Amino acid sequence: MAKNQNQMQGGTQMPQNMANQAMNHGAHEMLDSHELIGCLIGVLEQYKLYDQHIQDPELKGILQRQSAFLTQTYNTVVDSFQTGQDPNVPTQQYKMEQSNEITYGLQAGQPKKPKQSVGELTDECYSSFMLSQTKAAASTFTMAAAEMNNPVLRRVVADSVPNLIEMGYELFLYQNKHGYYQVPQLKEQDMITMLQAYTKAPQQGMH
Repeated sequence: MAKNQNQMQGGTQMPQNMANQAMNHGAHEMLDSHELIGCLIGVLEQYKLYDQHIQDPELKGILQRQSAFLTQTYNTVVDSFQTGQDPNVPTQQYKMEQSNEITYGLQAGQPKKPKQSVGELTDECYSSFMLSQTKAAASTFTMAAAEMNNPVLRRVVADSVPNLIEMGYELFLYQNKHGYYQVPQLKEQDMITMLQAYTKAPQQGMH
């Protein structure tokens, strides 16, 4: 005998209204949801690997704060994905602890090449991995948010994008402070020329 479609695993009965909400997903949305949830799982699992190798307490603190926040993000996304309703814990706001000071300019260093063993990996490497993964997650969430049909899940995913961007920015600032991520600039005259290349448009009536 086939199980009732409203029956969840373990024999728990799902209320009819919740079952209807949970089915409020399009096919494309379902696939994108699986991709972004898998992306979060990947980031969290990679962070577990990095945690045991990072030496700098500051970077380890960033990793642990981000990991805790991403775990809650994962639970919020899964909650809204499975129920189609407002999650028990709404989307939070990530607050980094880095200052916004940026060092500009380039300094010559040793040419880089791929590390040949895990023992050669440094905090520069791990912070770079973390930056790449948060930026990739931000892109994945942004693309997925534009494809969501369910209004609750759409808002949860969209509201998570600024948090992922903030995490990436925090890691950039950490790398820049330690000289791992250098920021070149254009010549001053070229910058002025580009900055002055635009002017404001007349404001149209807004309704």
